Amino acid sequence: MNSCQISVALISFNEENRILRTLESVSGLCSEIIIVDSGSTDNTIAIAESCGAKVFIEDWKGFAEQKNSALSKCTKDWVLFLDCDEVLTPELRFEIAGNICLRQDINGYFINRRSVYCGKIMEYAWQPDKKLRLVRRNSNPKWMGDFVHENLSIEGKTAVMQGEMLHYSYDSMKTHFHKTVEYARLSAENYFEKGRTVSFFNLIANPIFAFCNMYIRHGAFMDGKLGLVASFSSMMGTFLKYAMLYEKKISSKRKNH
Repeated sequence: MNSCQISVALISFNEENRILRTLESVSGLCSEIIIVDSGSTDNTIAIAESCGAKVFIEDWKGFAEQKNSALSKCTKDWVLFLDCDEVLTPELRFEIAGNICLRQDINGYFINRRSVYCGKIMEYAWQPDKKLRLVRRNSNPKWMGDFVHENLSIEGKTAVMQGEMLHYSYDSMKTHFHKTVEYARLSAENYFEKGRTVSFFNLIANPIFAFCNMYIRHGAFMDGKLGLVASFSSMMGTFLKYAMLYEKKISSKRKNH
């Protein structure tokens, strides 16, 4: 094992169908696994503990605060943050094991996520998707953001890993479109709380831009039919986000009159 020890940090809630694959991908690479669970009612906790994870059950506080809680419990030199639907490729494992002790000037590494959609590894849709995930614990890492969006920040220099992780976020179109609607709802609520406005232009132009950005600019058309579906989902999610924001604005005006 690399002389620089690694803590793996995750947050979970009812992830029994996915978490084992994630934990198996870091087996032998990390020195400890820290999981903050939001009260799973399935076998998530039992599966995690069978893999040697230390599980802490806490009320849901939002993505950023939940991840910061997991971070505070890590004790090793480096912290690798993962979601329960993310899996390290063998190439990434090898790169992490061999490289993190070599450069003392690097405090964090971005890792690209490649989506696995309905069983197909997407080459262009949702790309690039680089996330800061592997950081030195002494670089003052902190998750920042609101209830929906969160980003990791650190002090010091960062670099990009060549290896990638696989993101098993959508195992079926039913799951995908359910999540699209739910994420649109959460985003609309977030926009409303921040006082964001919505215009006819937002409802028409922004969804079209979202489709063109993924399908043409990022080349999702080269992913075939699933690339087309992914691009339409981006368009639909954008439209629903602004439509739901408009609905909340109208409802708020009626209540105030």
